[in-house]
Amino acid sequence: MQTHRTLIDSMILNGVLHSPQIIAAFEKADRKYFVPEEMSEFTYVDAPLPIGEGQTISQPSTVAFMLELLEPYNGQKILDIGSGSGWTTALLCTIVGEYGSVLGLERISDLVDKGRKNLAQFGFGAHCRIEQASGVLGRLGEMFDRILVSASSEEVPTTLFEQLKPGGVLVIPVGNTIYRFVKTEAGQIIKEAYPGFRFVPLIY
Repeated sequence: MQTHRTLIDSMILNGVLHSPQIIAAFEKADRKYFVPEEMSEFTYVDAPLPIGEGQTISQPSTVAFMLELLEPYNGQKILDIGSGSGWTTALLCTIVGEYGSVLGLERISDLVDKGRKNLAQFGFGAHCRIEQASGVLGRLGEMFDRILVSASSEEVPTTLFEQLKPGGVLVIPVGNTIYRFVKTEAGQIIKEAYPGFRFVPLIY
């Protein structure tokens, strides 16, 4: 039977998880705090699990893969779109530390409440929070070092490039492909594509 430790070790062994700050985040933000009680026996299975409202908590190895592409670091300002039960938000909050900030956005009000309760168990403070999505994608008027989207868009939402600081990174699924976009200091967008994934649809 999988445990928290064996799940992390298997992802390290498979090469999907390797950065020290991301490994430490997985060790602290245990998935058990974000999985519904009725699904607890499957907590450490490397698979997506339902969290209600037709949504899922993503497969751990997929989360690890996306975080490695995102390259989050201490002190950064990060936007987490589609925060769900709050797991990715907690992982990112662990990484950015007290001098960084993470804003999780979720459109389903019941999941906003659940995500906030789950996040509160870690005592991150006001710099890490989950808010109700407002019907627009992201947070217009603000800019972020990193943007993570955990649901699949039908097309690349270029409005997110406007919310990305120069040197920033956006990781987002489009269809069945995970894209990594880097905004250069000159404002150019460089992309990488990693096909072969499945996500719930992005709605905003």
